[in-house]
Order: sequence, then structure tokens, then C-alpha cells
Amino acid sequence: MTILLLGSGGREHAFAWKMTQSPLCEKLFVVPGNAGTAAIAENVAISPTDFEAVKALVLKENISLVVVGPEDPLVKGVYDYFKNDESLKNIPVIGPSKLGAQLEGSKEFAKEFLMKHNIPTAAYDSFTAETVEKGCEFLETLQPPYVLKADGLAAGKGVLIIQDLEEAKTELRNMLVHAKFGTASSKVVIEEFLDGIELSCFVLTDGKNYKILPTAKDYKRIGEGDTGLNTGGMGAVSPVPYVDAVLMEKIETRIVKPTIEGFQKDGIEYKGFVFIGLINVKNEPIVIEYNVRMGDPETEVVVPRLKSDLVELFLSVADQKLGYFNLEVDPRSATTVMVVSGGYPEDFEKGKVISGLENVTDSIVFHAGTKLDGENVVTNGGRVIAITSYGDNFQEAIKKSYQNIDKLSFDKMYFRKDIGFDLI
Repeated sequence: MTILLLGSGGREHAFAWKMTQSPLCEKLFVVPGNAGTAAIAENVAISPTDFEAVKALVLKENISLVVVGPEDPLVKGVYDYFKNDESLKNIPVIGPSKLGAQLEGSKEFAKEFLMKHNIPTAAYDSFTAETVEKGCEFLETLQPPYVLKADGLAAGKGVLIIQDLEEAKTELRNMLVHAKFGTASSKVVIEEFLDGIELSCFVLTDGKNYKILPTAKDYKRIGEGDTGLNTGGMGAVSPVPYVDAVLMEKIETRIVKPTIEGFQKDGIEYKGFVFIGLINVKNEPIVIEYNVRMGDPETEVVVPRLKSDLVELFLSVADQKLGYFNLEVDPRSATTVMVVSGGYPEDFEKGKVISGLENVTDSIVFHAGTKLDGENVVTNGGRVIAITSYGDNFQEAIKKSYQNIDKLSFDKMYFRKDIGFDLI
């Protein structure tokens, strides 16, 4: 079959890498893709949110399955666009409906869903420019640190955690009145801070049945020791060593099951990934956030641990037969380290030539922000390349990733040297 994958990051390269291993995948198109996907699939230089152009490609190339990587096309309603178009409605889209995508598209919608279905989460309230002073009063009722979340999509950077009350009030005004994150922060959710260890739980659902994928933990801060600005993710580890059978059972019964049942009760069409960002507070799992797609860079450690055929898995979602699918997982650990452009997550330069890729051995190179410039692979984003490795434990795996990163170079290249530091 011919498959279309939407997206251009490390997550999409990992999906492409796995799907092209399937005998069912005759041809793979990636929109728009990167230098890594160009080597194993055909990139098409159109925007994943240009649904008319996507439709033209699907019909021209006789595409029979669409897999959506990033959140933007989902929040903008790509699933509904296909469902409501006479010529596209029989082509399955792996991803939730526009309503389901609101779990990521609106922090307030997600909080209301969690409360409605009695799923454990932090206490919160939400505010707009009109109620900004009430928001400041609400901050006074909380203990520091203070958590401010832009309601809309802000590319993973719309969450501020602030120790000082007056600074928190200033930032709340910056978000609401001065549009610090543009329209994404026209509404801001303030919630109580939870102290614990974060982890990610990934679920694939066909709307009724679900499979829990391997756990992972990512590292969001730019600096070592989890310091500095938030990024899209600097590395990841799977499985999470401290997640035992008891904690997993709590996650499934208290969070995963009520989430999938909540979709059915609320009439939300959902055939795709649910990323559940959790915090483990004294061995009690509490939901921080939902995403409606796989995380990045967590995909780069979760997908390599799937032994099952990914295309078969997606087809079982499309046919609502996920309950019959036998998901096989590699028992080894996987780690990934993200190599980024100097200056990221603030200003950085693009177009830097990357050398040494051909010297990487015993690790998988997943391209994120790269493109081809003639014969050269050059940087084309903040997060450039993820180096993923296997090991009998995460320490062994991470050592391989770092050994291979030493073979790479580009101007102002940066990476964290402490991924997994808090798990030892």
C-alpha cells in the first residue's frame, strides 16, 4: 500500500524508519519531511496544514493510509476534513477528530475533561485579559512555585514555572495583556505545582480498545541538571526504570481506562495516539497534560522498542480491531540524545553543514531539523538530530549515544551530557 506521513521532525523520521520496514508499505510519502526521511521515502514540499494540497497528493498517488505526526494538522481538523470529503472519506487517518484534538489544543478543555471523568489532576483555574487581576488574586492563594500555562498551542514552550509571586503576576500580565505567546495565551490556566518525577505514558486507541506503549521520560530543559529554558525535548529514556507493575496498574485503571471511556461517553471520535504527561507524586500518578500525538523525542525511543509491524498496528486502529492485536515490545532499554543548534530554544542560525553522520555505528540516527542542500545535510531547525541506542539498561544505551555524538559536528552544536541523570 501507499502511505502518507505528515510532519518533518524526529518523531516523523522514527515513524518512517519503522513503517518502511513493513512488507505492507510499498511506498511512503512524507509531507514535508527532512533529510532523514528523504533517504527512505519521498518528501513532498507542501505544508501538513494545507489540506487542499494534501488531498490532491492523496488522490494523485492513490494513498490508502494517512498517519499524522504533529499536533497542528490535528487541531486544525485534518481527520474531519477527510471524513467529510466524499473522495477521501474511506481513507483512514491515524489521529483524533478536531474535537478530540482539543485535549491538546486547549488546556482548559483538557482540564474540564479530566475533572468531568474523575481523572486525578492538579487543582486549577483559568483566566483571560478581562480577569487578569482575579488571576493575580488566585496566585496569592497558592504555594510557590507557580505554574502558568498558555491555553493554546505554543510549540511546547507555553508553560512557565516561577518561584516568586510578584514575577508570576508580571508574567501572567505579559501572557494575557501583552500576548507573550500570541493568541495561544489569550487564556491562561494557573494550576497548583506538583512535586514528583515526570513520565510519559503513550496509548494507542481505536476509540474503544487501547494498547499501552512502552513508557518513556524526556528531558525538557536546555541545561544540565534540568536548568534553563524549556525546549521541545533534549533526550529521552525508555522504559522508565522506576515504573513498576503497581504504578502501571494505577496508571491504567485510574487514568488510561477513564480517558478512553470518556471519549465514548462524550462522543469524541478518536483513532490515534494519546500522550499522557504524568507526575508520580509519592507513587500516585497524576495527569499534568494530554497531547494528541506521540511525543518528540520520546517517539525516538518508543518506536524502536516496538517489535510489531507498525503498519499492521495502524490498520488495526483504522479497522477498530486493536483489541485483537498482539503488541510485542523489545525488552532492551533505548535512549536518545538530541543534538541542537547553538542558541536554541532562543535565536539560532540554520544552514550549518553536518559532518560525521556516515561514521555513526551501533546507533540509529533520526533527523529532526535537517534538510538537503546539494550533497550536504544541513541544519534546518533548533533540534537537529536525535541519536538513539539500545542497551541492556539505559546506562549502557546512553553511553553508545554519546560515543556516536562525538563523531558528529556542525558549527555551534550543543547537547546535554546528563540525559538520565535523575534515574541513577
